[in-house]
Amino acid sequence: MVQIGYTMMTEQAGPLALVEDVVAAEQAGFDFSVISDHYFPWLASQGHAPYAWSVLGAAAQATSRIPLMTYVTCPTTRYHPAVVAQKAATLQLLAEGRFRLGLGSGENLNEHVVGAGWPSAHVRLEMLEEAVHIIRALFDGGYVNHHGTHFDVENAKLWDLPDRRVPIGIAVSGKRSCELAGTLGDLVIATEPKSELLSEFDRHGGAGKPRVGQVPVCYDTDRDAAIARAHDQFRWSLGGWKVNSELPGPSAFDQGTQFVRTDDIAGSIPCGSDVEAFVEAVRPYAEAGFTEVALVQIGGARQRPFIDWARSTLLPALREL
Repeated sequence: MVQIGYTMMTEQAGPLALVEDVVAAEQAGFDFSVISDHYFPWLASQGHAPYAWSVLGAAAQATSRIPLMTYVTCPTTRYHPAVVAQKAATLQLLAEGRFRLGLGSGENLNEHVVGAGWPSAHVRLEMLEEAVHIIRALFDGGYVNHHGTHFDVENAKLWDLPDRRVPIGIAVSGKRSCELAGTLGDLVIATEPKSELLSEFDRHGGAGKPRVGQVPVCYDTDRDAAIARAHDQFRWSLGGWKVNSELPGPSAFDQGTQFVRTDDIAGSIPCGSDVEAFVEAVRPYAEAGFTEVALVQIGGARQRPFIDWARSTLLPALREL
């Protein structure tokens, strides 16, 4: 049975709302939760971008059962990997073992703010690999010194380490990232239901490890309103990873998606209240071999109706997958 998760999407809600919503998701019976780690929203209409790690700390204290995970953090530009390791270890202590660290190579949208430039894709993967090695070394305990191609670490040590080591998830989109995830990761993360990604992950040591996907949905009793909201706030998602990782800000995403039609959205994101449409959106992940799928309800103000509907209708249906 595929586990079903809830997404705290920082781009569409403020910090208090995000914590209140994940508490409601825990009470509704979601199996796990994830949070995006953004400095900017994709589109200005989303309107938010609080600091994910502060939200996670609050969520760890406000909840008691639901697992937490970054989906995902980029440990290479905006954050130094030694700092990410410290944040993750601290969060694991606050969450009493419920935290997983999801890592990825990042997006220009969020990483440009520190003025370090935006490397090419193959360099970003090199940086991610080096960062993961640093984080793992710090999780091992003791002092770490590292002078690599992209990062320096000088006499670093984590003084508060959890008894349960923080599992590391790595986001994948192609063969090189799958190799990295299988070799260095404890789980794999993907936003497309491609079985070939999981096969490549398994080939490099990922067999038997969790695999986590994500699906955007837009629940509303008024389907037209749901489609309009999804178009207004989520049309960026149709651009694909190669485009979405490169654009520098909300205005670029607005311009780049000006020709996306509401029909395009209605054909790619389940909108409305037809439970079968939502189940069919998740089914490809289950069939591809994903063990967990996190749902993203579009619209910060529409979380509670979605969570209530999920409790009564959607989650029981998805348990049948």
